Amino acid sequence: MKTFFACILFFTFNGNPTIAEVRKLYATANNSETNAKEFSAKLADVSKEDNKTLVAYKGASIVILSKLEKKISNKSKKFKEGADLIEFAVASEPNNIEIRLVRLSIQENVPKIVNYRGDKKEDKKFLLDHYKEQTGILKEYIGNFITQSKSFTSAEKLLVN
Repeated sequence: MKTFFACILFFTFNGNPTIAEVRKLYATANNSETNAKEFSAKLADVSKEDNKTLVAYKGASIVILSKLEKKISNKSKKFKEGADLIEFAVASEPNNIEIRLVRLSIQENVPKIVNYRGDKKEDKKFLLDHYKEQTGILKEYIGNFITQSKSFTSAEKLLVN
């Protein structure tokens, strides 16, 4: 019986997070160092073999944490590591709208100097073209992103209301 409960505890606390958990944490990850670290910790065990949406979020978490680095070289290394994971996720599942949302949200919020802004138009178009096909919570999540995003015009934001 002890082994049974130990297994339940192990899988409850050591498994990958749900997409719902990650979305909730992502929404506030930029608000504080504590939130950024909590978001990153939740995704620490995610690897390239896992759900590609989680991989994209892990990349985003590393990019967000890169802002906390003191040394420019560490900041750059972390940023590249995170961006590479996001690009891996996009290449693995180019038609995954949530991965495109993650990349767009990162690219619209990074400084121009890091030169990671080249896919904004493509991802914006992808989100607008495929938004109506989505259902339920994902559609609501994408709509909420679009309405607060600085990449979309007022007219485009009206399309998701």
